[in-house]
Parts: sequence; C-alpha cells; structure tokens
Amino acid sequence: MGRSRRTIPEELLLLALDPATGTTAQPQSLDLGLAGAQLVELALAGRIAPDGDRIAVVLPRPTGDPTLDSALELLRRRGSPVRAVHWIGGPRLGLRQTYLTHLERCGMVHAVSGQMCGVLPTTRYQATDTAISREIRARLDSAIRTGVPPDPRTAALAALAHAVGLGKHLYPGNEGRSCRSRLRDLIRHDPMGGLVAHAVMDVQNGVAAQPRRAQGSSGPTARPAPARATPATASAATGPSRHVPGQARHAAAGGMARAGAH
Repeated sequence: MGRSRRTIPEELLLLALDPATGTTAQPQSLDLGLAGAQLVELALAGRIAPDGDRIAVVLPRPTGDPTLDSALELLRRRGSPVRAVHWIGGPRLGLRQTYLTHLERCGMVHAVSGQMCGVLPTTRYQATDTAISREIRARLDSAIRTGVPPDPRTAALAALAHAVGLGKHLYPGNEGRSCRSRLRDLIRHDPMGGLVAHAVMDVQNGVAAQPRRAQGSSGPTARPAPARATPATASAATGPSRHVPGQARHAAAGGMARAGAH
C-alpha cells in the first residue's frame, strides 16, 4: 500500500485532533474507533472480508503499512473468523498513541513538549499541514450537506466518527444537530463501515457478548425457554449476563494515555 493515499485510521485521528489545543477529542473511545478503522482499511485492501458479524482473513499478504500489517497478522493468527465486536473490544490498547507517533513519523503532525502545572511532562500534537485536515473535513461536510451518496472511504469515516462520538466535536451545539443526525445516517452507505461502527458502539454500550440481530428482522427478540431453575442457575440469572472483553483495560488505558497526549 503506497503513501499516496491516507488510510482511514489516519484520517479519523486527524479529524479528532483539535488544532487549537493539540489534543484529541474522545480519547477513551478513539482507540476503539481506530481498531475499527483498521478493519475497514484492510477490507478495502482486499485482505479481510466480513462473514456475517465476523471478520475473516482472505489474503494474508502484507499491505506495506506496518500498523495495518500488525493488525492483519494478529487476525491471521486467530485462525478462524473473529466477531468484529470481540476484536474491537479486545486488547487494542494504545492505538491512539501508536497512530500519533505514526503521523509524526510521516510528517503529518509534529509533537510539542510541555509541562502541566510546571511538573508533569505533556506532549501535544499539531498538524504540519492544516490543508489536509480541511480536505478531510470538506469531504465529510459535502456528504452530509449535499445528500449525494459518498464513496466507501468517506462513508466509513463518517460512520466511525459518529461511533466514537466526534459528532459534537465536528458539529457542536443546537445548530449542528441536523448535521450530527445526517452523520449518523451515513452508516448505511458502507456495509463494512456500518459493521465496525456498530461494533464500536456495542463495545461502548456493553453489549459485546450478544450477537447483533440482522437489520431486516423486526419485533422483539425471541428468548430461549428458561432452563429448570436450580439454586445455582437462579443465582446466576439475577446477576449481569453481559461482559465486554478488555473494556476495563480500555478505560484504564484511556486515563493513562491522556497524560501523554495532552
């Protein structure tokens, strides 16, 4: 994969980067969004493909992008297709910092060192060419305001921006409400982008343990007949039944990462 075109993870991070402060919006959910963006980029490169709500490797050949190839190799080692929600909700810690370092190495941002309260070292990131961020934003604005179906990359970017909560950062206040609504609606224009965006939101909402229903289904979800009650099963039934792998580690990592990227 050449460097003539930016990847979706790169563009998502540039969208989240606040030019005034040098910090990223939605730092805790951004790792999840970047993990999803990697999946979309690998799908567009023909390396993986959706299989229902799972992701299957169809061509394990490296792309030439080290960050994407690392994700591709991890997927290959899994052997069987993995549910997108489990992949995104797994140990994808540190992707935000990984991509900030990557963008700095590519010359798209530069790091500015400082101190918080004169003691704690901090690092802020400024775009070296604001025209790049403006071009990304213009594509998103055009898709939202013209109603013309966007290309798959822009549709996936919009879906992920909505999923990680960038809508209020990009289109704030009451005046941005309609734009935020249309940003959400762009999810339907790219199946792969929609799959990973829903997976990102499911992880954040704590529903990763349950398979996503097909979009064509309607009515309440049928519940299996309950097993015969025993003291053990009755006790288990009263407790929470959903668990998100790695979610606690995400929250902890988000708090630690902010000190390094503020």
